[in-house]
Amino acid sequence: MKFFRSEQYQPRCLQLYEQYTLEIKRLLPDARVEHIGASSVPSALSKGDLDIFVGVDPEYVEVSVRTLQKLGFQEKQDTLRTPELCMLESQIVNDVALQVVANGSESECYIEFRDKLIATPRLVERYNELKRGCEGMEHDEYRDRKAIFIAQVLGDDSRYIK
Repeated sequence: MKFFRSEQYQPRCLQLYEQYTLEIKRLLPDARVEHIGASSVPSALSKGDLDIFVGVDPEYVEVSVRTLQKLGFQEKQDTLRTPELCMLESQIVNDVALQVVANGSESECYIEFRDKLIATPRLVERYNELKRGCEGMEHDEYRDRKAIFIAQVLGDDSRYIK
């Protein structure tokens, strides 16, 4: 696993985020679209990927997933899937993912985590330290370590985002 400094990937991610936001809002005008993940946090190290939160009313999660597939996304197979959360990955642009989330659900913790990092530079430093320690590590081991860190930041060891 290799990580990049913010200046190496954030400009590209921001441009992609803006493009995808327009497309998502065209298809789902009532959706809440937010930039999440490391690329949304100033100074955060990242694999260079872009994560976009797409919040929809709970009864529209499944239809929203099908609708967003029109943008070249498909359901990510090796990740958490619940009635309130579906992760999609782009089949067109590498390293772009959508998290389709039921508004008001526990899965809104992606936003909570982002906001805590932005508000607390020391947490970003710790997150970067974790990532530096995971260079060259297998993806699953990195995800496990990251999940523990996220749970600690959120103050709830029972919530693991993988």
